[in-house]
Amino acid sequence: MEGSLLPFLNFPPLTDFQVIFVWQDKWLPIVLITLLGLLQYRLWFGKNSIPDYLSREQEVKTQAQQNANLAQRNALLNADITDLKVGLEAIEERARNELGLIKQGETFYRILPPETK
Repeated sequence: MEGSLLPFLNFPPLTDFQVIFVWQDKWLPIVLITLLGLLQYRLWFGKNSIPDYLSREQEVKTQAQQNANLAQRNALLNADITDLKVGLEAIEERARNELGLIKQGETFYRILPPETK
């Protein structure tokens, strides 16, 4: 003992039973820490991880915006359809604007803008 640098670390030799008992106390925390590490890896880097969730959330927001735009467009088209079914004025307006038709007895005048030089 006199030649040892750290005399307080001089333990008596352990028997085989004592060595097994020491490892028996430490295997459970080692297994639990390993499982925790594996679960953390899956959480951050695996399939359906947090970055995947965040990207999917952004895709859902984008799709919701597109759906809202399409719903507004559908509402306008439904209003157009209802107007065409109910009133003749809408049909006449479309015939005049899109097809260039005129009623019998009407005179069509086209006014051209002045030419710029």
